[in-house]
Amino acid sequence: MKTIAVFFGGRSVEHEVSVITGMQIMENMDGSKYHIVPVYITKEGRWLSGDSLKNFKTFKNQDFSQAHEVYFDLNLRDRTLYRRVTEKGGLFKGERERAEAVAQVDLIFPALHGTFGEDGNIQGYFETLGLPYAGSSTVAAAVGMDKAMQKNIFKASGLPVLEGFEVYRSRWKREPEAVAGDVAELGYPVFVKPSNLGSSIGISKVKDASELTDAMELAAFYSEKLLVERAAKEPRELNCAVLGYEEELITSQIEEPIGWKDLLKFEDKYMGGKSGTAKGGKQTSEKRNIPAKITDQEAATIEKLAKGAFAALSCSGTARIDFLMDEDGIYINEINTLPGSLGFYLWEGKGLSFTQLVDRIIDIAFTSHRQREENQYTYDAQLFEKTSYGSKL
Repeated sequence: MKTIAVFFGGRSVEHEVSVITGMQIMENMDGSKYHIVPVYITKEGRWLSGDSLKNFKTFKNQDFSQAHEVYFDLNLRDRTLYRRVTEKGGLFKGERERAEAVAQVDLIFPALHGTFGEDGNIQGYFETLGLPYAGSSTVAAAVGMDKAMQKNIFKASGLPVLEGFEVYRSRWKREPEAVAGDVAELGYPVFVKPSNLGSSIGISKVKDASELTDAMELAAFYSEKLLVERAAKEPRELNCAVLGYEEELITSQIEEPIGWKDLLKFEDKYMGGKSGTAKGGKQTSEKRNIPAKITDQEAATIEKLAKGAFAALSCSGTARIDFLMDEDGIYINEINTLPGSLGFYLWEGKGLSFTQLVDRIIDIAFTSHRQREENQYTYDAQLFEKTSYGSKL
């Protein structure tokens, strides 16, 4: 039986969403195949573990008294998750602290949305320690979190995106008039977005110059780099997930969120009505149509573009690609390398349950880790023997 450590929470404005995703992953992971170890990262960055963290009431009540702090040692390929234990000394000895093994981890399953989790930071930490983990690599996660950077890569790869430009917070504060001029040249209406956040947090639609300052200040509150993007004309939002690794990719059903105007906000995504299964196997809700009511040709185009976006960033596991479609065409809006709830509902119509989706992601993770382990990371140049200390190379 493999031991899977599920990481969730984190130092992010999407902390609560991450907790929900982590709970869903643990609840739907096959208990006959995997031993599950929860690792909750608090908003302050503490790592906690313990069986109480498998119960959602722990988070509702904010009672972590039954949890304990854990950590990985900084030794390559040491997969032991430790806790610190304080032991009382004898009559003439004081207390002492020792490390106690909590679990031997075979794989880490990140369920961390936003900063310090979905953005490549923790993936780089795991790679440095040689720890296998699920999902996209450090580079793919980092680029996938940066809206401006992914947009540049999609454009360079020949994928359709809406026209826009990036601007640093420092420039906006230094020369707001010049930035306003650039926005006017792009043409209103526009969207102003923090470059490195998800869940629609900090995003505003700006209809004219009178609304620009408030939108820029809001986005700048969350990120040092902002993206200004031309708004599509009365668009429909369409989302499609991709699952796989390297060239073996499959696409999910396509969904269309409905009942929103201008911007699908955080509350629309996570605090709307519950979905159910209608007759004929089609999933419906007050907030989305699955499958989306589009033509076969439009669906084929979206599936092709979704695979193209996934491949352009060299993603792994699963990701959801969000599109905008208006009278002029179909555009990639953004990619989410760790979609909320893993986007499980997009796969049910393709015959893939949440449990099977988790299984596939874990299998892909072990495969990608084996590929990385085949890389040679050292080179014996015998440079020390050929060079005198202090001399020029």
